[in-house]
Amino acid sequence: MERLLIDQLSRLLENPTIGHVAVGAASPIPGAAALLAKQIRDKQNAPKLQVSIIHGDENNPFTDGGRELFDCAGQGRIDAFFLGGAEIDGQANINLVGTGTYPAWDKRFPGSYGSAYMYFVVPNIILFRQEHSRRVMVDKVDFISAPGISAKNVQRTGGPKWLLTGLCLMSFDENNARFCLRSVHPGYSVEEVQDNTGFDFDIADGCPETVTPDANRLAIMESSVAIDIAATYPAFGARVFAVK
Repeated sequence: MERLLIDQLSRLLENPTIGHVAVGAASPIPGAAALLAKQIRDKQNAPKLQVSIIHGDENNPFTDGGRELFDCAGQGRIDAFFLGGAEIDGQANINLVGTGTYPAWDKRFPGSYGSAYMYFVVPNIILFRQEHSRRVMVDKVDFISAPGISAKNVQRTGGPKWLLTGLCLMSFDENNARFCLRSVHPGYSVEEVQDNTGFDFDIADGCPETVTPDANRLAIMESSVAIDIAATYPAFGARVFAVK
């Protein structure tokens, strides 16, 4: 499954208008996807992709952590970023704070950090969460850490474009504030996605099965990308790609 998710995220980054993708901490799958997209674009002589992984020293151009990342994003120099949430709802609101009724949470999570800021200034936000269940994909988040949409009079250059989970790929239409199911991963069905989603969504005509990585993409992923991502996430590299 990790290979399929890495491949799908990488395809979303092969858009030539994306020149710089940043990856936050504790994000080995998005990190591997960004590295794969960079190599694919290089081999195709497509516009270069700059990859900044904000974890460890490898592929990390920043020396001052989040402050440099946020400054770069605010200047419009980051085109894509990944966000997740303990809860995600049908309007692409994400919750990274807690579930229950504030302030008496049932569960407390690490917090929003810069998610709301990045959601507003990075034009291509890719939501990523492996778990796809009604516990995560809810009708309405208990707390909005970062809103998926804003009023028309709010200055906003960024926002959600895609949602990738362990079941499917969805796109987000900001005008209608709705997700649309674009593909379902092998072994699952549209009905299973519906059963495990707490919000309503549209379904693309003839919704296909998610494309699996071909031999060429797997070869790149399992060689140079595996070694590169293992330098930042050694446990992930060992578990998924057997990098020692």
